Order: sequence, then C-alpha cells, then structure tokens
Amino acid sequence: MLRFGTAGLRGPLQDGPDGMNVDTVSRASAGIAAWLRDRCLGGGLVIVGRDARHGSAEFAAATAEVFAAAGFSVLTLPRPLPTPVVAFAVRELKAVAGVQITASHNPATDNGYKVYLDGGSQLIPPADAEIERCIDAVTGQIPRTDPGPTAPDPSILGLPADTPAEELGEEIVRRYLARVTLLPTLIGGESATRRRSEIRIALTAMHGVGGELAVAALRGAGFSEVLVVTEQFAPDPDFPTVAFPNPEEPGAADLLLRLAERLDADIAIALDPDADRCALGVRGPHGWRMLRGDETGVLLGDFVLRTAAPDSLVATTIVSSRLLSKLAPARGARYAETLTGFKWLARAGAGLVYAYEEAIGHCVDPAAVRDKDGISAAVVAADLVAQVKAEGRTLFDVLDDFAVEFGVHAGDQVSLRLPDVSEAAAVVARLREMPPAEIAGEAVSCTDMARLRGQMRTDALVFEGPTLRVVVRPSGTEPKLKCYLETFVPVADRDGLPAAEAAAAQRLSEIRMFCEKL
Repeated sequence: MLRFGTAGLRGPLQDGPDGMNVDTVSRASAGIAAWLRDRCLGGGLVIVGRDARHGSAEFAAATAEVFAAAGFSVLTLPRPLPTPVVAFAVRELKAVAGVQITASHNPATDNGYKVYLDGGSQLIPPADAEIERCIDAVTGQIPRTDPGPTAPDPSILGLPADTPAEELGEEIVRRYLARVTLLPTLIGGESATRRRSEIRIALTAMHGVGGELAVAALRGAGFSEVLVVTEQFAPDPDFPTVAFPNPEEPGAADLLLRLAERLDADIAIALDPDADRCALGVRGPHGWRMLRGDETGVLLGDFVLRTAAPDSLVATTIVSSRLLSKLAPARGARYAETLTGFKWLARAGAGLVYAYEEAIGHCVDPAAVRDKDGISAAVVAADLVAQVKAEGRTLFDVLDDFAVEFGVHAGDQVSLRLPDVSEAAAVVARLREMPPAEIAGEAVSCTDMARLRGQMRTDALVFEGPTLRVVVRPSGTEPKLKCYLETFVPVADRDGLPAAEAAAAQRLSEIRMFCEKL
C-alpha cells in the first residue's frame, strides 16, 4: 500500500492499493476519520481541496463524502486551487484536518493526498504511523454520502446562515488573497509602495492551478505589470510544454526566461503546479538564469529579518546551505535546522518568521500558512526586487554582499539513479561502515544521523571539513542516491570576490567528482 512520505501519499494513477484511485483515497479518508474520532475530534471541520490533475475532482469528492458519512463537517473548496489555500483554511478556521488532492510537481501520471493537522501543519510521526494502522484496519465497503448536509455553519466565516457552501469556499479564498496582498506592508514596510508599480514581472504557472491567484495577489499588492507565459498559464493535467513540471528541472523554465528577456522584466517567477513552491529568475552579467533555492532562501530570509522582531527564528534543513546559519546571528536572530520537509520546518520553534528548503520551498508568513507557499513567496520576492531596484542595485549585488560578509557559499546536488531502491541504501550502508577520511583532498569527519536520538534521526551521512560539507542519503521514494554539496571560500574584500568564486567553483567540481564515483 501507499505509505505517508515527506508530503503525504503520492503514487501513480492505477488500480490497486499501491496506486492512487478512489478506493485508496476512500480508505485513507476513513482511516484519518477513525484516528480523529479516537482523539475526540469527531464531528469537527475538515477542509478538502484539489488541484487540476487527472482524477483530482473525483478523489476530492470521494474524500468529502467519506468524512461527511463519518459525521464530520466538511468544507469543499469550490474549484481547483493551490495547496497553500488549504493550509491557510485549516489554520484560519481552526479545522481538525485538511486534505489537498495533489501530486505537486510529479509527472502527469501521478496524483497524491496531502494531510494537514495541528493548525495547518503537515502530518508527522507518530501520527502518520498511527493513521496508517487505522487505514489498514478499514475493511469492507466504505460508506459515502452527499457531503451537503454536513457543510459547516456559515457563522464560522461571519456569513449569514443561508449562505451556500460554494460561497463559503470563495470567502476563504478571498481571505487568503487579502492576507497575501498585505505581506509587502507587513514585511517590507510602506517605503516601497510607490515603486511597486514600476516592477515588471514575468510569471509562469507551469500548467498548474496557481496562475490566477498569483496574478491577483501580485496586482493586489501593487505590482500592476504582471505578464504570464500564456502557453503554461491555464491548468493542464498533461503538462504539454515540459517533460517534468518542476521549475528546478533543466529546460522547464526556458519559456519563462525567454519571456523575461523579451519584456525586459525585473524578475521572473515560476510556480510549480500546485503553487506551493516558487523559483526566481534574475538577469545577471551573463544573461538570465534561475536562482538556486539556497540563493533565494538567504535573500528572502535576510529581507524578512529586516523588519522582524529581535530574537526571531529562521530555519532551514540539513541539506540546505550553511549561509543562513551565519546570517541569522549577524541579524540578531536565532537559527534552527530540521530534517527535510516542511512538516518539520513548520515546527522549528517559537518565534518562527521564515523557513526554506533548498528545493525552492519558502514559508514567508508562518503566522498564516504553516507550510511552503509559492504565491506569498512570489509577492515578497517582488517586493524585495522593488526595494533593491530603488537603490539602483540587483539581487546579484545583494548576493555579492553576502559573499563578502560571510564568504562564498557554492552548492550543488548530485542525484545518482540506481537500478532499485535497495542499491541506494546499500551505498549508504557501505559508506557508514567505511567512511572516507578525505574528500577532494580535505580531511573530513562523518556524522551518522541514523545514530542520533529524537527528531533529527534519519538515514543520512554528513561529511564535513574546514571548507566543505556533503550530505548523502537514499531517496525515500525513488531508486536514487542523493548528495548535497557545499564549499565555503572566505573573501577579504569585494575586489577578491571573482577569485573566491572561481576557487569555489573549482572545489565544487572536485567534490562533485567524488560523489559521482560513489
């Protein structure tokens, strides 16, 4: 059977317990309903949303029917919408759970089932294993009924008693947009208000469900010039213009960067299909390129901290750059590190104001959405560009400032595809037994995270030396070995930056060669 991974259930559209189908979705919903009832949460509000993938409408209807039949109040969102809207709705309405039918940036042949609990945060252990046991216990035919009679009381949204369920869903979308459009004021302040209308934005929705809301949010925040990649704007479950609908994949953002070049844009923004992730493109000395997730992460982290309360918390994961860990104390903030996934980042600690993972996931407003949110990240990124442009600078100038202050941090990822999942685990086991004494000519120590206690325990090895860091782990869902690389080179002053960048690139190449031979 499909099991809960980093972001819920996810698998191919096919019959059987190892595929995404109505039976799998119904069993999962019945299991979650039983788990909630066991915790005296029966009859509470459950939010159900969906993207525009093949099967999503049918799966969302089945999910709503099962929860309704189990006695829960159900609010089904009115149309295909971004995943962050569900996370927001669960928190805003104090729902006992939320479900989004989505496979995010997976291929067109997949779909998934993402669960929110605990004020809009993703599912974590031991709840995932407990729910899986409840799902395993589901036998026989699963009762389903029309969820209409169990729609929520409109008073929870401050609406009249006769408000139709459709309008309840639209109201929560309006509330989400209202919150997102406030972010430039909440984070950037009013100083850049008059300059936002001068920023030209190129945007792609990557054939997903985020285009309409992203444009509305950006324009509502004062960015009037938002131009879209028309070939990728309307939701299309077949993703016809990209091999993989993931802004990180080579070639996926080509249409976006061509549009940005043609329009002389100030920033290019790519959402993934369910709009929970956001990638940025910027014009540099050698033309347009997409920023790495770590580059965007430190840019947004620094921007949020400019107006955050003293001693605020920022967080990232074990596979991300170390740069945020250096920037945070320099800005009077605390820093936390978690395992990969926003189910951990959202719970990084009290006072959290920003979190990111290198896979282009950013949480810029944890008070409202306790998950990654590509639309709110896009609005905040555009506001950062507006302020930087007003100073006559670019985002690359800001990144250079970080390099001079904290050293050049050059990162990369090596993903080795193997015949099956067991071989990736075998490589990690071999490295665990015989860890290398050096990498790229530098002595390294090894931390075996499988031997740690508590929430930081995971099947990964961390190799660290004076100027490098390598994290090696098997993929949890694919037959791949993943290596996350970073090297650090100090910079004496701005004149020494080109030489330091060249040295970092050379070192990174040497580290990459080591990983490719694993």
